Amino acid sequence: MEFSQIQELIKMVGRAKLTEFVLKEGDFKLIIRNQPTPDSSSLTTQPMVIPAAQPMVTMAPQAVPPAPPPPPKADAPAAAGATAEEANAANLLTIKSPMVGTFYRSASPDKPPFTKVGEVVEVGDTVCIIEAMKLFNEIESDLKGKVVKVLVEDASPVEYDQPLFLLEPA
Repeated sequence: MEFSQIQELIKMVGRAKLTEFVLKEGDFKLIIRNQPTPDSSSLTTQPMVIPAAQPMVTMAPQAVPPAPPPPPKADAPAAAGATAEEANAANLLTIKSPMVGTFYRSASPDKPPFTKVGEVVEVGDTVCIIEAMKLFNEIESDLKGKVVKVLVEDASPVEYDQPLFLLEPA
């Protein structure tokens, strides 16, 4: 609505001696009110225009995830095994998810998985499919090595940069 149209409405409301006029068009709302003067009970010819408030958009603060609990203390033999496992894991390569979606090990439920534990994966080999927004994306290995462990269950959700496979360098 243009300013000249609003001025014309104000004049018409004043002439008609209305106490209130409301106009709604979609999200636009205009309220024109005449207020009585303090020295008389008659309406003033100076109407008051109250534009409708625009909706405000506010952002809620994001919740901070709680800190993970400290790992339970283990006895000495288990701790020695854990350090050996960590040292072994430090030599392993990781294929990570390039996107958020649903992880699938094979092209369909009746097909064999793209790769299994113990198989050697070459650079460019398809290792899984990640479905994102009804699109099935073949994920190719950017590393060469022997598959040691599959870290994600079939048909489960994955996040960006989440480890999917551990490879032993070849």
